[in-house]
Amino acid sequence: MGLFFAVGFISNGAIAAEQQPLTAIEHSCDLTTQAAPLYQTEKRIQYRQLSNGLQVRTLAIADSSSISIASQFDVGSRNEIKGQTGYAHLFEHMLFKGSQHAPGDRYTQTMSELSGQFNASTFFDFTNYYLTIPAPALELSLWLEADRFRYPALTPATVANQQGAVLEEMATSIDNQPYVRKAMEFLLAQVQGTPYGHAVIGSIADVKAATPESLNQFHQRFYRPDAMQLSLVGNLPANTNTWIDNSFASWQQPLAAKVAMSDLIIDAKAVHGEIVDERGPWPAVLLAWHTAGTDSPDAAALALLEAYLFQNKSSLIERTSLSDPDQLLSYSIPLKMQHHGVTNLVLVPRARTSLDTLTENVEKLIGSVTVEPIPAQQLCQLKQIWLDKKLSILDSPSVLARTLSATLPQDSSAPLTAQWQRINAVTAADLQRVSEHYFKHKRVRLDLLPPWHIRAAKTILEWLPKGTADDLEESVM
Repeated sequence: MGLFFAVGFISNGAIAAEQQPLTAIEHSCDLTTQAAPLYQTEKRIQYRQLSNGLQVRTLAIADSSSISIASQFDVGSRNEIKGQTGYAHLFEHMLFKGSQHAPGDRYTQTMSELSGQFNASTFFDFTNYYLTIPAPALELSLWLEADRFRYPALTPATVANQQGAVLEEMATSIDNQPYVRKAMEFLLAQVQGTPYGHAVIGSIADVKAATPESLNQFHQRFYRPDAMQLSLVGNLPANTNTWIDNSFASWQQPLAAKVAMSDLIIDAKAVHGEIVDERGPWPAVLLAWHTAGTDSPDAAALALLEAYLFQNKSSLIERTSLSDPDQLLSYSIPLKMQHHGVTNLVLVPRARTSLDTLTENVEKLIGSVTVEPIPAQQLCQLKQIWLDKKLSILDSPSVLARTLSATLPQDSSAPLTAQWQRINAVTAADLQRVSEHYFKHKRVRLDLLPPWHIRAAKTILEWLPKGTADDLEESVM
């Protein structure tokens, strides 16, 4: 998983746990009862927009002793200009290192004293900050959040300190891992010249060159109330809205309009490359396909298709692993940006299996979806697995707050159910259509190759009789 963690740096998360395959599903696929908790919870969400454009969602949970707060800003690596790659992520680090009225480590010290839990993440499209605190600490916590978002204190010492932290992160997650740096550069080259054409963590040179002045300019341009969604979930006091207003309502909305971005238009075609890494322990093949962003009308069908092909426990690729598989390991973590998407699959071969064979196997799986509509029962199963994952967020106030703060613009009036409605409307014909449009003959392939002596030994094993190769593999493993 390190490869896709590196490209996106903070990914949308690993594949969530799912329910076991259903044993009996009506072909009508009426999931109204199962989806009811989403609608019931959504009705309890209070939504308002401050005069400065800041969006606020609150959800009261009376039997909770804590409150989860999530703030998401529409700023990520896509907003970075040449020479400033990595600024969104570096600035995220800086917001834990002091503000005008809470200098130095006051924020982290206060949160620790409150037994609060806090963290943040940066992606191509957004940066989010989230914390869970005891309910009596809400007023202070909102004040601290507003102070660091509005008045960060960037000093040469703290910038240098966090540059070191980011560079260490980069070394640990990218440069010290086999294949990752070169594979990341290969993937990003496929969208070079677009806002998604560089890694979220940025380049070493740009991170080192950052100054308090350049980071302050980044803050003034992108950290603005009309680019923020604030969500609170938990035991909310009666004064919650007053405290929100006291902390955030005076934040002035800039006169300049927010920077808009359009969907990427990619001339997707088959590409085949290879990289050699002397640290590589074994060969693997990375397969990727350009798809559509979360704003696209095709996003729902693509989500179900990715699950059907590669992600669910009952996916087509997992079924090939049930009996004498050609791969030792497979994993898929799609990159879902607002204006573009990348479906991906990494396969590690058995000793007897070539990378060409693994690639051909995957193309056959995709071809089967394109040619033959998925049975109604399996489509319903896909929808129920998706719904089960969505329902699981209701069990975690922190995850729920983050989900609400990440609401897509088109879903503002239905932050929990709009996406489900689109998923529920997907047909078997939709899966065939997106498979044909995004996957057929448009595969990006990258062979991840170890040193020559491992490759030579692997080639010999591929030529040996199947039983002999399997026995040798088992003795090594």
